[in-house]
Amino acid sequence: MLITPVLIIGITVISVLYGTKEISIETIWQALFDFDERNADHQIIRTSRIPRAIAVLFVGAFLAVAGAIMQGITRNYLASPSLMGVNDGSAFVITVAIVFVPGLANYQMILLSIIGSALGAGLVFGFGAAIKNGLSPVRLAIIGTVIGTFLSSVASAIAMYFQVSQTVAAWYNTKIHIVNTDMLLLSIPFGLVGMLIALFCARAITVTSLGDDIAVGLGQKTKLIRYLSMIAVVLLTGTAVALVGKIAFVGLVIPHIVRFLVGVDYRSIIPCSILVGAFFLSLCDLVSRFINYPFETPIGVVTAFVGIPFFLYLIRSRGGDRHA
Repeated sequence: MLITPVLIIGITVISVLYGTKEISIETIWQALFDFDERNADHQIIRTSRIPRAIAVLFVGAFLAVAGAIMQGITRNYLASPSLMGVNDGSAFVITVAIVFVPGLANYQMILLSIIGSALGAGLVFGFGAAIKNGLSPVRLAIIGTVIGTFLSSVASAIAMYFQVSQTVAAWYNTKIHIVNTDMLLLSIPFGLVGMLIALFCARAITVTSLGDDIAVGLGQKTKLIRYLSMIAVVLLTGTAVALVGKIAFVGLVIPHIVRFLVGVDYRSIIPCSILVGAFFLSLCDLVSRFINYPFETPIGVVTAFVGIPFFLYLIRSRGGDRHA
């Protein structure tokens, strides 16, 4: 894990240096330290590549931590923002806002996205609790997929009817290539608050992951911890979706990799998920640029190449076991 920060720095530098348009290192240096707003290459570096490189770092970290928290507090190895309707809830509310309340400020879009995250999570876990064995990993994943598909379908129908499909598509297919710098600066504080809550709850999440009986026996207020943890999840996921749109599987894959590397203590899992999630999504972003050069492949395709086999492996190897 000690080498991860070095890898993050390296891949961030590569992300700024290379893209679909060739720009010399000298020009990049000038864009950083002697910016000329009339120079198109300088504009690309300042308004596209640098914001994009920073955005994927934060979004990767946010989604990885959100997935780690969900797996810990639910003791469900399949829990993640993309499978549990959290991403879809955010995108759904954003779609409704674009149609019925156009022209919202960036901070309002972030707040609505966070509300949407809470809506999606509430629907999935609400239905899961109402159905017999609905909180088991596979059943909860199925419920999450059904509700997520339903929300996406309704959003698509609304977007088509009101002829805003192209605008809405950016949130469903990711808009990482057009990161809004103002949105990025506004998003980071919301995400950092979610990170701080996650770090504050880390020890309690470790105890919760051992089971409710053990947690209560140790004097832990399990309901309070779950509420705080879900606040962190909706802040992190809502912020990520508002910034770049839906990206799947980061929150599923990274916590398992980190747990394998550092063990089951969330005081280690959460900080390490920040680093590994940031590196993973930055690597996926870099691959997405060059896998079909000079055309860009959606980053969701790259994460799916990793995430889908991993998802199937988890189901095959762990079956209906609920323990994270």
